[in-house]
Amino acid sequence: MKTISFQFTGAAMLVITALTAHSAGMAGSTLAKAEPPAPAAPAESLRPTKPVPFTPPPADSIPDDDFGKIVKKGEQIFVNTQQNARQFVGNSLNCVNCHIDAGRKANASPLWGAWISYPAYRSKNRHVNTYAERLQGCFRFSMNGKAPPLGDPVLVALETYSYWLATGAPVREKVEGRGYPTVPKPALPADYARGGKVYAQSCALCHGANGQGQTSGGKTVFPPLWGAKSFNWGAGMHDIKNAAGFIKANMPLGLGGTLTDQEAWDVAAFMDSHERPQDPRFKGAVAETRKQYHDSPTSMYGKTVNGHVLGGK
Repeated sequence: MKTISFQFTGAAMLVITALTAHSAGMAGSTLAKAEPPAPAAPAESLRPTKPVPFTPPPADSIPDDDFGKIVKKGEQIFVNTQQNARQFVGNSLNCVNCHIDAGRKANASPLWGAWISYPAYRSKNRHVNTYAERLQGCFRFSMNGKAPPLGDPVLVALETYSYWLATGAPVREKVEGRGYPTVPKPALPADYARGGKVYAQSCALCHGANGQGQTSGGKTVFPPLWGAKSFNWGAGMHDIKNAAGFIKANMPLGLGGTLTDQEAWDVAAFMDSHERPQDPRFKGAVAETRKQYHDSPTSMYGKTVNGHVLGGK
């Protein structure tokens, strides 16, 4: 019998050695029946369970360059909306009236908290909104005006200012002070009469006994809370729950947190039980508009107060 021999090159031997080692390892792992690695934890579980703190950059740190110029423009539009974006405003409010300290203050729906929250689905218009679309809604409802078109310098400046305020803020995580706080429902249902007493004692000094605010030199100092020059029925602040959260955290101005939960709900009910500009989504009938857009126990739209159907003027 002839003996057959093979000559292997060094490279071939390396390949065979590697394959042999691989096979041995595979066999060993099969025999050991090692358990597969545990599946990775869902991304949601890796996020902090408690809201994280955040502080926006100081106002004097706006960069001194072309980008900074637009940031400063957005700040001025935000603080002095009447003077800098009048073409899109239909009442006497400035953005800063509801977003205190130039949009910086926590628990007053700060701009930095809004920037990190979009795109997001909104039940208000039943689709995913971009941040630009969210700003458009502010002009349409809170400012009772018309939405700046996408790409308009006013909208771009406000977006840029919001983006700068959010410098360093975590995205898609719970952040302390974003939006308005939720105030637990009090022991007693919110009441117009009790709210009127709270208003007279704690609010009328700034906003006037008739809720029409105060002006100085033609500029709004304290905003009207109802009536033709206030936000319309489509604005988020028309909802008692939202208004109670804002009031509890921020009002009276500089004394936020001093009203009880009951007082916050009562005075919010009083404020939101007055007439204001029509919801721009009005369908020609108050009942139908309420059914489609205001079907909530904390919305006074379409309800009768003091013999008057709100929204039916």
